[in-house]
Amino acid sequence: MTRSKKSRTFYVAVHVLGAVEAYQQGLRAEAVRKAQAAGRYDDVVDMRPVTQVTNGTKCQVHWCDRNGVVGRKALADLTVAERMTLYTEGPQGPEPLWLWLNEQGLPFQVSSWENVFRTANERCRTVLDPAPGTPRLDPHRSVAPQATPHSARHSFALYMLVVLHYLMDRKFGLTPEERRDFRLLYGDPWRMVQDLLGHTDLETTRAIYLAPVADLQLRSLLETAPRSGGNEAEPEGSLDELFARVARETEGIQDIDARMEMKKMKGHAG
Repeated sequence: MTRSKKSRTFYVAVHVLGAVEAYQQGLRAEAVRKAQAAGRYDDVVDMRPVTQVTNGTKCQVHWCDRNGVVGRKALADLTVAERMTLYTEGPQGPEPLWLWLNEQGLPFQVSSWENVFRTANERCRTVLDPAPGTPRLDPHRSVAPQATPHSARHSFALYMLVVLHYLMDRKFGLTPEERRDFRLLYGDPWRMVQDLLGHTDLETTRAIYLAPVADLQLRSLLETAPRSGGNEAEPEGSLDELFARVARETEGIQDIDARMEMKKMKGHAG
């Protein structure tokens, strides 16, 4: 499910699937075993043990709850709350079908991600911010980044836009005709990111991310233009350098590596 509550298909890299499988076989399996041993699943009132999942273009999920009441619903139509009630019968008893579990072995609430980010921010402040009473370069700003689920979403979208425009404008060296063919085949970068974010209106995507990308395209055109005297354009920098530049020159975008370097410089100065 996306923010717009519409189901979408996402293609996941192999190494990401490997990390998810490692979680399932490691931390998740341990949480399930502990929950089963403590009898936590016996206290789940709204449990819906799944009896069948049909194949097809719109697969159906069938279940039978503890009161013997049967039900079914299309997988794409199940709400977040309904998905969290789905269980399967494992070797040692019932276990949730919900992928992400908390330390109690129960489905991880969506809103709980806020607490995960809050804890991570506190750890960053402990490591990166000076101790109370210690002079800092700017007493009004924290060195540590302030991350939220939305900022992670924003970073993902900006990264995709910058890379896609970079590849189309410079890396591939496409002619206008080839660029048109590329967009017909794969889609415009803006529309690709719009689909990934679940925005219903393309202008919403543009309104949020247009400024840094437009600036990037302008600089790309200027930097690839022939130098005075007929010399060829200077070689392009790496993507890391590109993102560092975007972060320096665009308000509201942070470069974590730059902040870490600032912390090291402060440590040496002290």
